[in-house]
Amino acid sequence: MRSPKNVAAPAGLDFSRALAGERIHSVTRRGKYVVLVLASRRLVVVGLRMTGRILVGAPGEHAPAGTHVVIELSGRRVLTFADVRTFGRMRLVERGEAWDRMLGIEPLDEGFTVEAFTAMLAGRKTPVKVLLLDQHRIAGIGNIYACEALWRAGVRPSRPSASLSKAAAKKLHDAIVEVLRQAVTLRGSSIDDYVDASGLQGEFQDTLSVYGREGAACPRCGKSIVRTVLGQRGTWWCRTCQK
Repeated sequence: MRSPKNVAAPAGLDFSRALAGERIHSVTRRGKYVVLVLASRRLVVVGLRMTGRILVGAPGEHAPAGTHVVIELSGRRVLTFADVRTFGRMRLVERGEAWDRMLGIEPLDEGFTVEAFTAMLAGRKTPVKVLLLDQHRIAGIGNIYACEALWRAGVRPSRPSASLSKAAAKKLHDAIVEVLRQAVTLRGSSIDDYVDASGLQGEFQDTLSVYGREGAACPRCGKSIVRTVLGQRGTWWCRTCQK
């Protein structure tokens, strides 16, 4: 199936032909990207963005609206990439191409230490939530997880990054790691139409404390959760708990 030029890269690439005879060696992740590592050492890098899906199953098992790429696999299975809003991207990366050179540190890697995070905050007037969403600095934190981590750490989203004390920076660092690990365990957040490769919804949305809960009672203090806009992103937080 040939993909629209605004979804596939290089533009107009027919993945079904370009990958004919290839073998998927492993599947990994970098930041928010799904990475299929091929036996040829090429990569298929998929950015799901807001509404993208990768589904694997029998032919016809998954045929969602907005299907752009269908790749036949062995064992009578197919890999389907679909995105109704066409914000997502699927890219074939050649060997040795530094496609991720602009991505920051992985928040679940050993290198994401309290010291590294504190140094990242130092001297920056940027609101701390905006910094958390900057993929050039930390690769992989989305809006849901930034809101939840800031609430758990008791940090006001609009606080200048450099204004956090060492103690506050440690609490936020630990909250980021805790939230992301919990989200991975619960297979992500199905707020809208997200599903995993088997078509199953995640469960992290059932644990949300602030995200999407404007007007609801804060689980910690009972005051109403508010929604503001910060860095052009909806931001949910508690005026009482988050200083």
